[in-house]
Amino acid sequence: MQPLRDLRGLWLQLLSLILLLFEVAKAGRSVVSCPANCLCASNILSCSKQQLPNVPQSLPSYTALLDLSHNNLSRLRAEWTPTRLIKLHSLLLSHNRLNFISSEAFVPVPNLRYLDLSSNHLHTLDEFLFSDLQALEVLLLYNNHIGVVDRYAFEDMAQLQKLYLSQNQITRFPLELIKDGNKLPKLMLLDLSSNKLKKLPLTDLQKLPAWVKNGLYLHNNPLECDCKLYQLFSHWQYRQLSSVMDFQEDLYCMHSKKPHNVFNLDFFNCSEYKESAWEAHLGDTLTITCDTKQQGMTKVWVTPSNEQVLNQGGNGTVTVSKDGSLHFKKVQVEDGGVYTCYAMGETFNETLSVELKVYNFTLHGHHDTLNTAYTTLVGCILSVVLVLIYLYLTPCRCWCRGVEKPSSHQGDSLSSSMLSTTPNHDPMAGGEKEDGFDRRVAFLEPAGPGQGQNGKLKPGNTLPVPEATGKGQRRMSDPESVSSVFSDTPIVV
Repeated sequence: MQPLRDLRGLWLQLLSLILLLFEVAKAGRSVVSCPANCLCASNILSCSKQQLPNVPQSLPSYTALLDLSHNNLSRLRAEWTPTRLIKLHSLLLSHNRLNFISSEAFVPVPNLRYLDLSSNHLHTLDEFLFSDLQALEVLLLYNNHIGVVDRYAFEDMAQLQKLYLSQNQITRFPLELIKDGNKLPKLMLLDLSSNKLKKLPLTDLQKLPAWVKNGLYLHNNPLECDCKLYQLFSHWQYRQLSSVMDFQEDLYCMHSKKPHNVFNLDFFNCSEYKESAWEAHLGDTLTITCDTKQQGMTKVWVTPSNEQVLNQGGNGTVTVSKDGSLHFKKVQVEDGGVYTCYAMGETFNETLSVELKVYNFTLHGHHDTLNTAYTTLVGCILSVVLVLIYLYLTPCRCWCRGVEKPSSHQGDSLSSSMLSTTPNHDPMAGGEKEDGFDRRVAFLEPAGPGQGQNGKLKPGNTLPVPEATGKGQRRMSDPESVSSVFSDTPIVV
């Protein structure tokens, strides 16, 4: 009976082992022991400081943290692990000799959230290098030799929150990473310190939200000194942003091949940065943001009359939207003043004041006013030009004022009466003729020895002065005034 019992116990043990193996296989968990030269603690594998030239093979699929730092790895190929590590959330590869990373190297680790590639020999970041890491939150690339960052190197990384690129050879500011917040919408820290940046897109940086600028580190770069750079960092200092307050002594710029602290540019005589007020016209729709240094804060707005603004859905013209912005439906003059935003977060609170100026006219009416003023100005200028033409362009030269030649009373009177709007006869009846000429204009048609073609007087010839013949005698007109037909006619402007 004893051997039978032993045999039955052996069969029970074998059956239990088979069932165990079946359950393990069913759960998709490979039965792999801890790799050589590694320390395993539950789902943590530490293979650090083992001088490994390659990644150990047959890694357990349940690995959540893999430490391969301080080894001799030089290349990370697509097949660096034959096992798909879907539970791996942290991969440490710092202090190796990595100079090449395949674009498919991160396919086996789709749920990775923390990746450390610092202190390696990387020179370039190619396009779509990290596109398979759509769940990645922290990426460390500092202390490499990176000089080229492709514009599409960080595509499809919507969850990335912290990116460390300091202590490299970067010369171009990667504005596409933070502009408009489309590529990396959750990025709150971008460390570009200790690189070779000389110029910054200052206008674009000034427009960034405060929570982005608060984590944008630019110290220890050979930036070019100018007043716009000074005003940028002075504004950040005024807002008490961490990226400036933590490294004030390391923020410098180059002038005449010498470094200068960016806050001590006295030789430029730069003006201080001033917060500009929001401006609006009657009837405008306006949205004012509460530009806090941290995302996700609870915001409360208070009006200039110290009244709390209601949330969206109220009946007032001023409401607070879901993202904490102050929204005006139709701006009125009484809406002007200083509004205060009280922001409350988990780690700190913040108070911001915003001034609103309202112009007492609509934007359309303002343009009409400008058009009217412009039309009036043009009319005035045209009037002045016409007056100047009347005063200075009437031809009357001194050499033509010689002795007048007697002319036919009938022809002269006929021409003068047709062209002059004033009486053609001398008001002095029977009196003697005074010296000088009358300024009335007339065509002189008689031809004589002193006239040339078209009846004009030739230079050098003179005309005799006619004697007065009575009350109906008319004075001789200036022959050079033939072109000024309307000289006596008033010009209406």
